[in-house]
Amino acid sequence: ARAADVPLLIAVNKSDKPEANPMRVRQQLSTMNVQPEEWGGNVQFVDVSALTGAGLDDLAEKISLEAEIMELKANPEHLASGIVIEAKQTPAQGNVISLMVLDGTLGKGDLVLCGSGTGRIRVLLDDHGKQISEAPPGTPVEVLGLPELPSPGDKFFEVKDTKMAKEVASQR
Repeated sequence: ARAADVPLLIAVNKSDKPEANPMRVRQQLSTMNVQPEEWGGNVQFVDVSALTGAGLDDLAEKISLEAEIMELKANPEHLASGIVIEAKQTPAQGNVISLMVLDGTLGKGDLVLCGSGTGRIRVLLDDHGKQISEAPPGTPVEVLGLPELPSPGDKFFEVKDTKMAKEVASQR
């Protein structure tokens, strides 16, 4: 994250356990130049518990505040783009690719350039496995129909021109 100059917000999980020591996590990360705000640094830390839900409201509030300060905005009217979270091949479904839509709206039937391949989205599934017709910004989805498996971290882009998409894919 530091090398990519990406802002950090750290959620320290398992804070509900009796042996939890969130201060130790802060100390260990401070040795890697990750200074908590409460120590004069610029990284927000939030103690949370996934089991009890403690601190999750505070985490959501801090994420929202960071997004507002950084003026992060997505436009649902743009062509869709985002990042590959996971890609796998299953006997029943073929290539199943988990994507996070970061900008624009991704729809069933859209042509996408993803990794070194292109293809049309045949099936679009939400995070509960239900079919949807479109996914606005900030939506995690699974897609079926792409002929090649991309790598996690690859970017995807909705494209309108098939010829151009195939040309870019072949160069990759």
